[in-house]
Amino acid sequence: MRWLVTGGAGFLGINLVRTLLARGDDVVSLDREPFDYPERPRIREIRGDIRNRGDVERAAADVDVVVHAAAALPLYPPDEIHTIDVEGTQTVLAATGKRPFVHISSTAVYGVPDHHPLVETDAMSGVGPYGIAKVEAEHVCERARDAGRTVAVLRPKSFVGPERLGVFALMYEWAREGRDFPILGRGTNRYQLLDVEDLCDAIVLAGTRHANETYNIGAAEFTTLKEDFQAVLDAAGHGGRIRSLPVAPAISALRVLERLKLSPLYPWIYETVTEDSFVSIERAQTRLGWQPRYSNKQALVRNYQWYCEHADRLGAAGVTHRVPWKQGALALAKLAFPKHS
Repeated sequence: MRWLVTGGAGFLGINLVRTLLARGDDVVSLDREPFDYPERPRIREIRGDIRNRGDVERAAADVDVVVHAAAALPLYPPDEIHTIDVEGTQTVLAATGKRPFVHISSTAVYGVPDHHPLVETDAMSGVGPYGIAKVEAEHVCERARDAGRTVAVLRPKSFVGPERLGVFALMYEWAREGRDFPILGRGTNRYQLLDVEDLCDAIVLAGTRHANETYNIGAAEFTTLKEDFQAVLDAAGHGGRIRSLPVAPAISALRVLERLKLSPLYPWIYETVTEDSFVSIERAQTRLGWQPRYSNKQALVRNYQWYCEHADRLGAAGVTHRVPWKQGALALAKLAFPKHS
């Protein structure tokens, strides 16, 4: 099969490309950024913008399945989030004919829920520019599906694995340095994550089976936030511990730092991390035949080990998942968490 992967140079993109190449499939990557991986000679790379119909049409020539993984992340300017996530989705759908389409959405479409586990039929209520754009992009997909297009929508939990940095690099850096790591609240809430390999498996199943539904995707095994994060500190081997911070004053401080652009943490992270957050994956298991292989702990530790192997060669900080986020004022917090001897 020949697959078009929008956002192929991103964190999810490269992991999906590797999965598809391992299957013996052909891959076309469409991305504004260069595909600077060792697999470059084995794929067809198109440098372009998903908002440009000509770029998408050029990339989609002769492909069998379209995986739309390109997206603006929450740290992008609000107008760019909308044009990329919503208008970009419209363009990719319009420019790729009737080919089976797999759209990568997010559980951010559920907003701040009042119950768990969340199921695919629960109401969508996006919070902030990113969550709102993800909801609007799903509506675009629903209209295409109503018009006869085969469109699978995957709603993954936050996923980690090789090449993933972003906000997780904060914890990995502190763990590698032998420091304790702070979290908001007691950490007794259940917070489901996902390994990127498991997400790639779900994408392949959705694409090859011409799935035409919406599916939650997340780890089957997860405990509490504190226990799962502690697995990373244990893997680091320095005796570090997860430390709880009082919620109200910490969130007030983070709101001020975020407004001053002195913190990489946006409200969706710090205002939901103290709450339960998990979805039902039963539909994907029963209708797609998908089964996740990695628990929260395994996914986090696997990602941490990749970080340690590559920490000395990481690029400059930025706002994508492939680079560490600038710590800003949070770097000063290290003074309160000295290294273990």
